[in-house]
Amino acid sequence: MIAKVSLVLASASLALASFSSFADDDRYQHFSGQPSKTLEQALFNLANYNAKMAEIMAKDELTPSDMATIHQLSYTLENALQKLDDEVDTLQDVLEEVHLASESLDYDTVKKQGKLYLETTAKIVKK
Repeated sequence: MIAKVSLVLASASLALASFSSFADDDRYQHFSGQPSKTLEQALFNLANYNAKMAEIMAKDELTPSDMATIHQLSYTLENALQKLDDEVDTLQDVLEEVHLASESLDYDTVKKQGKLYLETTAKIVKK
């Protein structure tokens, strides 16, 4: 009998959690955000949308409108960070090619991939 009651309570809890999750999805409008198709676009979006978010975050009190704006900004920021993550993954592969080529004295690959590595990281790392 206790097992049946536990099962019913667990089922009810699961149903309530599912409903509440569904309700959360209905409560918030989802946005696609600005795309970040290139590294340059991702860095531009990060700089600009971080500035917008920082301006809001500098307030002593956040309003519901501020929260909605931050919610919208986060989509663009997520897109930019995903592009940056993809670019860093590619850079790791390129640097590994440079590393392996340097071990085998493959001058052409080191020159070609080293140049690509440096050009790309220069966009991320400012002197």
